Amino acid sequence: MAYQISDDCISCGSCESACPCGAISEGDGKYVIDADMCADCGSCAEVCPVGAPQQA
Repeated sequence: MAYQISDDCISCGSCESACPCGAISEGDGKYVIDADMCADCGSCAEVCPVGAPQQA
């Protein structure tokens, strides 16, 4: 399952730079993950200071 970013996101951008697939982009008020591009590696969750990326 792909990761999703919860409303806890503080838009710091840490997850975007950590994603090896380029699946994360800045959305409206929070970052978003393209489920079709997500490799389910968890890199985004490892670097997020608030734990916003979670498995769907």
